[in-house]
Amino acid sequence: MLPDKLSPVELERLLTAELDAAASAALVDEPQLLRLMPETARKALMQAMTEQTYTRGDVIFHEGAPGDIAYLVWAGKALVFKGNLDSPTILGYRGPGDILGEMALIENQPRSASLVALTDLRLLQIHKDDFMRLLSDIPSLSIEMMATMSARLRAADTIRDATTQAGYRLKKQISALKTREQELLELQHMRQETVDLIVHDLRNPLNIIINVLELLDVTLPPEVREDNRQLIEVGRASYNRMKRLVDTLLDTSRLESDEAILNLRATDVAQLIRLAVASMTLSSVQKDVHFQIHCQEGLPTVPLDAERIERVVCNLLDNAVKYTPRGAITIAVGLEGEHIKVSVNDTGPGIPPADRERIFARFAQVAGEESQRRGFGLGLRFCYLAVRAHGGDIWVETGDDGIGSKFVFTLPVKQT
Repeated sequence: MLPDKLSPVELERLLTAELDAAASAALVDEPQLLRLMPETARKALMQAMTEQTYTRGDVIFHEGAPGDIAYLVWAGKALVFKGNLDSPTILGYRGPGDILGEMALIENQPRSASLVALTDLRLLQIHKDDFMRLLSDIPSLSIEMMATMSARLRAADTIRDATTQAGYRLKKQISALKTREQELLELQHMRQETVDLIVHDLRNPLNIIINVLELLDVTLPPEVREDNRQLIEVGRASYNRMKRLVDTLLDTSRLESDEAILNLRATDVAQLIRLAVASMTLSSVQKDVHFQIHCQEGLPTVPLDAERIERVVCNLLDNAVKYTPRGAITIAVGLEGEHIKVSVNDTGPGIPPADRERIFARFAQVAGEESQRRGFGLGLRFCYLAVRAHGGDIWVETGDDGIGSKFVFTLPVKQT
């Protein structure tokens, strides 16, 4: 319900609302009653009316209120609108010579819109009984009123046509959006099915490869096995990396569609970090990179999906190894408030601030030194989704002492 007087803020909000173009155009051409009315009819009408003054912001009548008084604008300016102040529809402006409220008065219907004074406003008003008596007594006044009503009907017809056309266009747009939404859902479903099939087809040969490696490790003569130890370890490391890529491909799609189920259990995060680092030792040695681990003592166990979070750490370590020409990669684990905080700090070229948000998007890539690029951008996307699924957060910042990049993620000590 509108107040009887609008505050300056409410009035300003009303004035900034979009003007209904069809209604505004229709109201511009409406004839002014006094200008068209014969002198005798004009005098009779003026004698039957009483003057009422309003100040800026006054609401003269409310939409839905009884329509038992008609008004003639003598001086000033008023605004006609429908709806409330949160979402008003501006129908137009009224000035000297315009009549207001006569339609509701004649039809004995509630007001179809609200009227508010934009300036100091002088209105001449006439009650329904006096108005109807004048129409009966003065035929010329009735004729002029009929002309005014005709203009109002034409205006209403223009508004109706414009509204109908707008509604038709909106209906077509909604239909197109629904069709597009259905197409996108179908494409997403097809993508998920394709990913599942690819993952299934990749896992079979991967399992054969690791089984063959394990079989060789067991059956080869001791001297041959030791001579080829490094090859076997390279094969195992490559298998582990490929398996992480395949699992990441599957999990990324499932996490994005909220279909992944976390296998939460109390986990020693420090031990998990050490296992992840151990699995990356071979690739780090090949690049003359070594790991430094700093774990706070007495850390509590955390309910998490250990396999997924270990994969998060491995992805971040793999990322750091690729970008670190040589030297140390520092992994720090500690308690910060109600969260475990893990950071991986490399000494590579770093990531520009402008890229630090989009780096976690699917297929995002950032060029490093010598335009080096990493994979297809799924690893960091998986890290983001997996950490957020645990109720944590992940980001990247400038490394310690302004060198390299530091990837940081947090995990809540208690799941809510």
